[in-house]
Amino acid sequence: MHRLARTGGTAELLRWLAGRAEGWAGIVGPDGTVLHAAARTAGAMVPDVAGLVAESASALAERGVQAYSVDTGEHTALLFPLSGFPQSVSPQSVSPQGVSPQSAFPQGVGDPAAPVLAVVTPRPVAAGLATLLADVVLPLSLCLQAETLERKRRRVDLAESRGREAVLHLLMTGQLSIAQQVAGALRPRLPDPVRVCVVECSGDDRDEVARVCVDADGGRSWIVRCPVYARHLILVMPAEDAGEKAPEPGAAPADEAVAARVGDCVVGVSEPVPLADTATGYRQAFHALAVARELPTRHARFGVSPDPALVVGPAGRRWADELLNPLLTHVPRRAQDPGSQELLATATSWLAFSSHATDHLKVHRNTLAARLRLIGELLGLDLHRLADQSALDLALRVRATPAPACTPEVPSSAPPFPYASGTSQAAGGLDAILCRPAVRDWADQQLAPVLGAEETLRTWLRCEGRLGPTAAGLGISVPGARKRLTRLETVLQRSLLRPPSARYDLWLALRSRDLAAARQ
Repeated sequence: MHRLARTGGTAELLRWLAGRAEGWAGIVGPDGTVLHAAARTAGAMVPDVAGLVAESASALAERGVQAYSVDTGEHTALLFPLSGFPQSVSPQSVSPQGVSPQSAFPQGVGDPAAPVLAVVTPRPVAAGLATLLADVVLPLSLCLQAETLERKRRRVDLAESRGREAVLHLLMTGQLSIAQQVAGALRPRLPDPVRVCVVECSGDDRDEVARVCVDADGGRSWIVRCPVYARHLILVMPAEDAGEKAPEPGAAPADEAVAARVGDCVVGVSEPVPLADTATGYRQAFHALAVARELPTRHARFGVSPDPALVVGPAGRRWADELLNPLLTHVPRRAQDPGSQELLATATSWLAFSSHATDHLKVHRNTLAARLRLIGELLGLDLHRLADQSALDLALRVRATPAPACTPEVPSSAPPFPYASGTSQAAGGLDAILCRPAVRDWADQQLAPVLGAEETLRTWLRCEGRLGPTAAGLGISVPGARKRLTRLETVLQRSLLRPPSARYDLWLALRSRDLAAARQ
């Protein structure tokens, strides 16, 4: 009995009991509900075993006894409560033969709310079966209690995990004050400023890696299991310049310690960002992760690179406000329809995670598709086009960037440029923004690593970031195109093949360069 309790739990114990009784064994709630059950064979069960044990359990609870049996003629049901029993239950209180229907054995008062061990066995009852059932009550009760506690622990862990995921979602959508209020009930507190770290684990050891992360930084980081990628952990860590001391003097940063201690994980880390810019930090960490996969150290930090939202100037902010205004002022016709904030969160999530946004937002794919259609209609955008996707992504990032952080306006005498090919009229004003000197400098910095070797990148962007058409356009196989793009990830230090992808920034950079070249 104890071996089965350790190795197989309640289920194995009940299967063993059913075999010994040559019938049916189960655990029944005080209301007669069968909680667990096992039968030796299908034919070993009486036609209405559930009804029989439910009636017997009700009678046992009403009489407040610690053992009960009922005889149906062909079968005998034996019942023992699973709490308040060990010192009082006597196996002799249940006679293996000659038991009259509904006879009680008042050897003490049982707990009326306790679950009941019920066994249905053919008559005559085998010698020693009542003793066996009395003996199995204790290990079965302890096993059941342990399983109940384990289920409760898992529910608590799941609730905490969902709470942390909710806080991360609020941070990613810029709702800082609400995130801090929700995080107040959990530990540790949200740091500010932060570095965002993405740890890619192998197999199913994400929980173990999370424990290593806690140990590596003394529990100072906010650790979240990524809702989109099943092998990713997201850490919101205190930045080195946050004024906090490491857990031990001279200790390696937590991200480097994790990469060193977990031999098969890959770690990407952002540069220090304000807590309000957690979404930017996540994108940077994800790009660094793509670089780290190709490094022997399996660790990389994001290189210094300005966000395009910082160089668009006041004109870019006006353009973004004008583009997003229909979405920001949208009022749903029905109470159950998504409002402007929900649509903004949907657009942000979809641009970051593509089809994986269903996992991030916890919505059905049809719901996501319907929201995207509505967003496209409100903004006058064709969200199947990379040009319009890039315009919307930039507008959302500009809106999330504090106004003083934008580069001041530099007067330009250049005439307005026509709309980009494939870009809707609503996003067409973007070309004037991309002609700004600060934006051109940013574009040159983005494309410097691939200067003179842009064929693969241009073809991939022209094919809307799709691998098959890119391979056809280059005249190579799909695996060959994938290898080229993987090499580009290492050169550009950005993720291209997996979202969040740098394709929006690269489209903007190439468009800015093309506009500058056309003016010369």
